[in-house]
Amino acid sequence: MKRPCTTESSSPTAPEDTARASLPHARAWAVALAAALCVGASAAPAAAVAPQEVSRGVEIPEFYDPPSELPDENGALVRTEPLPLGISFPGLDGKPLPGEATRLMYKSTDAGGGPVGVTGAYIEPSKAWKGEGPRPLIAVASGTMGQGDQCAPSLALQHPLTIGKGTISVGYEDLAIYRLLSAGIAVVVTDYPGLGATDRLHTYVNRLDEGHAVLDAVRAARHLEGTSLTPESRIGLYGYSQGGGATAAASELQPDYAPDIELAGTYSGAPPADLTEVMQGIDGSSLAGALGWSINGFVQTEPELGEIVDAHINDDGAEALEDLSTMCIGDALFGYGFSKSSSWTKDGSSLSDIVADEPKLQSFLDEQLIGKSKPAGPVRLATGVKDDIVPHGQARTLAESWCAKDADVEYVPVPGPNIGDKLGGNHILPLLTDQGSAISWLKDRVSGKPSESNCGTLPDQ
Repeated sequence: MKRPCTTESSSPTAPEDTARASLPHARAWAVALAAALCVGASAAPAAAVAPQEVSRGVEIPEFYDPPSELPDENGALVRTEPLPLGISFPGLDGKPLPGEATRLMYKSTDAGGGPVGVTGAYIEPSKAWKGEGPRPLIAVASGTMGQGDQCAPSLALQHPLTIGKGTISVGYEDLAIYRLLSAGIAVVVTDYPGLGATDRLHTYVNRLDEGHAVLDAVRAARHLEGTSLTPESRIGLYGYSQGGGATAAASELQPDYAPDIELAGTYSGAPPADLTEVMQGIDGSSLAGALGWSINGFVQTEPELGEIVDAHINDDGAEALEDLSTMCIGDALFGYGFSKSSSWTKDGSSLSDIVADEPKLQSFLDEQLIGKSKPAGPVRLATGVKDDIVPHGQARTLAESWCAKDADVEYVPVPGPNIGDKLGGNHILPLLTDQGSAISWLKDRVSGKPSESNCGTLPDQ
């Protein structure tokens, strides 16, 4: 099995070459959900830039190639350029709706403590903020988009529907982003390490990588010139599924990693807090390809895990991991939906069984557990009661863990019918049905309104 190269980003004090990961990139989920968002959307003309990479027939602009040296400061801007939004309309006052976007690359710190260049986008809304205080900022952590660079959320803002050679990427998170912009809230979006940025493989659902990237995106937005943000602008976080795990991790990491950022509120929807349980939920489901992204990301972070993976994965599994490493969610749904990980292993064991039998793998997953620390500020944790992909039970356990630490938590079990085991609908539906309430909750928090924890009644729910 081919493994990702060890990627050591360089700093001005210790420059080293960065290696392009040779393994896969991939993704999973809500294609049908997001397709509605993209119907009728015409892509705005992109600036003429030379392609740095071609991923499944899609040219990745040179902007996404991180330099060999990065700034020392977390959140420092590496480069920026105008980002044409794929869905934009002229306003009556001449300003484009919903706003003007800037493509970003900023410096963050990866799980190994090394510097990493992360891409993303900032959108300055055209609509005025009518809440209390100066215009607020919400950092959006995207749900699963895949592992191929063409799947990056910032590229999805420019091209809500991307079709290449064997790839399809849908910007389903654009809906939440545009709803926030329509409320006059500024938005910064992170692509996460290695998603878009061409120097390494995307470390899918890595707690530290994603949490750091979310917090440093806030810092990057603050560094931009010409925005309406002020030092008093309240900060919120929004994320569902992979994004819910990222915002949950960020809220735990904030006190030590980013004490300069005070969080007014964090929305964590369907967070994959316990990857051991999530792997079992995903296996054999429509989102089975996400297992490949997880394994690829584990090896990117800890290359020594590659030997363990190689010892258990058969030729079909190695081929799947390689293939998935450049896939987006739509590709994985059609290519690997309902695959069972036992078909990828030499002895027919599931990946969950292998993890349980390999102390190093289990230790790595244990390090990814969210819930060991108290989150900063109020959190709205929502999870579909019928969710069997990112299981409802492990998300509720996260709420219980936080409440036991005297955190300010509003736990929301989202009701809904069972629309099919392992099909993904039980996971996707709450994204839509709870989105309006989640955004309203965040609007109240960045307006300075107090939150109402329901930890006291959690045992009765």
